[in-house]
Amino acid sequence: MEEVTFSGWTSVEEKKLRSGERPRNEKVYTMFHGTHLSNAQDIITNGFKPSRDGLLGPGVYVSRNIEKAKCYPLNADKNDAIVFKLKVRVGKVKKIDSDNHPLQKSWHQNGYDSCWVPPNCGMNAIRSGREEDCVWDPARIVVVDVACCLDDKKRWELRKQVRKRHGTQNQGARDGCSQCHQDTSNTGSHPIQSCWACTERVCPFQTKHVCKE
Repeated sequence: MEEVTFSGWTSVEEKKLRSGERPRNEKVYTMFHGTHLSNAQDIITNGFKPSRDGLLGPGVYVSRNIEKAKCYPLNADKNDAIVFKLKVRVGKVKKIDSDNHPLQKSWHQNGYDSCWVPPNCGMNAIRSGREEDCVWDPARIVVVDVACCLDDKKRWELRKQVRKRHGTQNQGARDGCSQCHQDTSNTGSHPIQSCWACTERVCPFQTKHVCKE
């Protein structure tokens, strides 16, 4: 039997989680990220830039808890703060639930795409007890809305840019993604990419992809 090169992944329809429920591998979840208002335009245009280090090592820090995201950036003037609403494809998830966990900063090197700190797990560095996530690859994160911004005019302008960036104003977005056929009216067009093996155009949210010979 001839061997077929296969790139596959399970369905990633969004699943809402209860507080403290572990995110399931390969699913897509709504999360939030707080940052300086001055960073907003660059994030919308070019995507996130991973932190070089942090509690969980390098990556993009996000949370399913919007109140957690509202605390960032730390010690910033609230007029210079913004919270993005995101769709995050978590991939393979590692739970980090203790201080000095052996994979606390090396989870990616051990085959994981993201890591998750459960709420109220007792880690000393997270005094609020709110859950936290770290995603290695920014391509797994899509900005879908501006959740919080004190400047209403600026928020309206940025939301318009988010929608324009992800194609929610064009026919393709209204009809759904051309690759995975999911409804994109609320999330914006999906980031269509080239398969690393066969270069065929694929959507990271489609159920599976079989490489061309």
